[in-house]
Amino acid sequence: MASATYPFTAVVGMDDMRLGLLLNAISPSIGGVLVRGEKGTAKSTMVRGIAALMPAVDVVTGCRFSCDPALPDPACPDGPHPDGADAAGDARAARMVELPVGASEDRLVGALDIERALSEGVKAFEPGLLADAHRGVLYVDEVNLLHDHLVDLLLDAAAMGSSYVEREGVSVRHAARFLLVGTMNPEEGELRPQLLDRFGLTVEVAASRETDERVEVVRRRLAYDEDPAAFAAKWAAEEDALRERIAAARALLPGVRLGDGALRRIAAVCAGFEVDGMRADIVTARTATALAAWAGRTDVTAEDVRQAALLALPHRRRRNPFDAPGLDEDRLDEILRQFEEDEPEPEPEDPDGGPDDGPGGGENPEDGQPGTPDVPEQREEPARGDDGGVDSPAPREPSAAPEDAPSAQADQPDPAGQSDRSEDGESVVVGAAEPFRTRKLDVPGLGEGADGRRSRARTAHGRTTGARRPRGALSKLHLAATVQAAAPHQRARGRSGPGLVVRRDDLREAVREGREGNLVLFVVDASGSMAARKRMGAVKGAVLSLLLDAYQRRDKIGMITFRGSGAAVALPPTSSVEAGAARLEKLPTGGRTPLAAGLLQAHEVLRLERLRDPSRRPLLVVVTDGRATGGPEPLVRASRAARLLAGEGTASVVVDCESGPVRLGLAGELGRELRGPVVTLDELRADSVSALVRTVTNTNSRRAA
Repeated sequence: MASATYPFTAVVGMDDMRLGLLLNAISPSIGGVLVRGEKGTAKSTMVRGIAALMPAVDVVTGCRFSCDPALPDPACPDGPHPDGADAAGDARAARMVELPVGASEDRLVGALDIERALSEGVKAFEPGLLADAHRGVLYVDEVNLLHDHLVDLLLDAAAMGSSYVEREGVSVRHAARFLLVGTMNPEEGELRPQLLDRFGLTVEVAASRETDERVEVVRRRLAYDEDPAAFAAKWAAEEDALRERIAAARALLPGVRLGDGALRRIAAVCAGFEVDGMRADIVTARTATALAAWAGRTDVTAEDVRQAALLALPHRRRRNPFDAPGLDEDRLDEILRQFEEDEPEPEPEDPDGGPDDGPGGGENPEDGQPGTPDVPEQREEPARGDDGGVDSPAPREPSAAPEDAPSAQADQPDPAGQSDRSEDGESVVVGAAEPFRTRKLDVPGLGEGADGRRSRARTAHGRTTGARRPRGALSKLHLAATVQAAAPHQRARGRSGPGLVVRRDDLREAVREGREGNLVLFVVDASGSMAARKRMGAVKGAVLSLLLDAYQRRDKIGMITFRGSGAAVALPPTSSVEAGAARLEKLPTGGRTPLAAGLLQAHEVLRLERLRDPSRRPLLVVVTDGRATGGPEPLVRASRAARLLAGEGTASVVVDCESGPVRLGLAGELGRELRGPVVTLDELRADSVSALVRTVTNTNSRRAA
C-alpha cells in the first residue's frame, strides 16, 4: 500500500512557496511558480502536498488526454467525444506528473508512429507527460538542468494550454493545461532570462535558522516516517479546511474586480522597475486578482498589488547573466508611494451608478482553520544592490604600465583603493575591468555532446546532413531516403495502387548537424607577476567576458587558479556561470608562479570529467604571462605538463597577458607546447573573430597531421 502524502498544512514555515503554490492552484492562468533554493527544504514535499489538495476532475471514460465530459476537446486524438447528456465520465484525483531531467522530447510531448502513418495512413499517437499532466500538476525538479529546447517546449505548452507534435507533415494537437512547478538550485546554474520570464511567479526558499522551527520540522518528519497514515489523519481537518478554501477562492475568482486604480498601480510598478515586455504586467494583474480571491474579497487592493509584484517581478529584473533574481522592496514602496502622490485613485462606482466601497472597502474574511496558511505580511529577501541585482565593483581600465618597473608600479595607489604587491608580496583582491564581447573559441572536429552553441556536433536539432537506419524508436524521419529505400521493392511487395508500400526496414532517420556545448576549463595565473604590473583587473575582465560567452553558448565551466606554492580548483566543472563570476571577483593575487602545478591540476580535472561525461569535449583556456617561478626547474616542468595535455588531444588556447615594450614571449612557448593558438588580451576582443577561428582550426589540423 502506498504511504500517505505528507500533508501540505504540516509543512513548517515556507510561507512564500506556500502562497505561490496556492495562488496557482486558485488561478492556473498565472503561469506556474519557479522555486529557487537549497537542497533539503521540502520543495518536493510541498508540491506533492498541493497536488493532493487540487479538486477532483471529471474525465471522459477511456480518454488518454483527460478531456472534460462537459466540454471535450474537439481536437482530441482520442475523439471526437460526445458532449452534454450523452457524455460519459469518471471522477478521479488530479494527477501530479514529474518530468525527469533526462527526459527526451518524445517522452515530454509524445510520439507519432511514423511507420504506421506512412504504411497505413493512421495517426497512431503515444501521449507524453504533457498529456498526462493535463488538468493536474506538472513538477520539474532541477528545471535549470533540462536542455533548452525541452524547457521551450514545456513553457510553450504551459502558456498556450496545448501541445503540438509534428513529424514530417503529420501533426497532432491536444490540450495541456496544468499547474507548472519548477524547482532549481541556483548553484547548478541559472535559467536564461527569456525562460525565467515564462514562469509566472518565483520564490526563494531556505532552511530556517531558528532553533525551535528546525526542531518542529524534525519532530513532524519523524512522526510521519513512523506512521504516515496516523500522521495524515492528525492533519486531515486542516487539509479539508484548506481544500474548501481553495475551492471557495476558485469560485469567487471570476467575480473579483480589478479596478482602473489597481491596473495603473501595476503599470507604474512594472514601468518603474523597467521590466521587458508586457508579460510582467499581465502576470501581476492575475496574481493580485488571485490574492483578493484568496482573502475572500471582490476588490483588488493596493496591498494585493504590492504582494503580487514581490512574487511576479524578481526574476524579471535580471539584466545580465551574472545578476541574481531579486527585487528592492524599498524601491517598490517608493514607486507605490509616488503613484499615490501623483495620481490618487478616483472613487470607484458600482455597475448601477451608485457609490461603492472602493477597492479597500471590502472586509477581510475571518481567519481560516488552524493550520490553514494565510497571506504572509512580510517577506525576507537576500541582500541585493539598489537595482535588485548582486552588487558588483565598478569597472576598471587595464593598466599600460611598463614591465621593467614593477616596484615603482607597486607603490602607486590602486584605483579601487587596494595596493598591488610584487611576486613575494601579500595577497590582494583586484576588481574586474568591464567585460566585452569575445572572439569565438571552439573545439575542432565533430562532437556528439549536449546541445549548445559552441562547436560543431551531431545533434537532434540542426541542418540535415545525411540519413541512417534508426537506432531504437524513429523520431526524425528522412522522407527522401525512406522513399528511396522502399522504391526498388514495390513490385516484389505486390503494390497495385498509387500508394507506396513501406516496411520497417525501409525507414531512415535524419542525421543532423548542429552545435554542442563544451566544458570550458579556465586555468588562471593569479601570481604576483600578474598583480605587480597592474594587469589583474584587465585579466579578470577578460575571463569575465569569456564566462559570459560560455553562458551564451550553453557550456559547462570550471576554474583553476595557481599562485604561491600550488594550484587549486576554484570552481569544479558546473553549469553555474554565475558561481564562476563570483569566485573570479574574490580571487586574490600574489606569490610565485607555479605554472606546472596549474597545468597538472587541469589534467586531473579533465581526466575525471571524461569519466563523468565522455561526450562533452573540453576546451582549455590558459590565462597567463607564461612565467614559471614555482619549484625546481619550473619552465621544464611546465613544458612537460603542457605536452601531457597536448598528447591527449585537449584543445587549448593561451591568453597572453604579457604587456609592455619588453616581452619574453613565454606564453607563446607555452602555446606551442599545448599545440594551441596564442592571443593577447587585445586580440581576444571580437573585432577580428575570423582570424582566431582560422588559427584554432589550422593549429589543430597540424596537430592531427
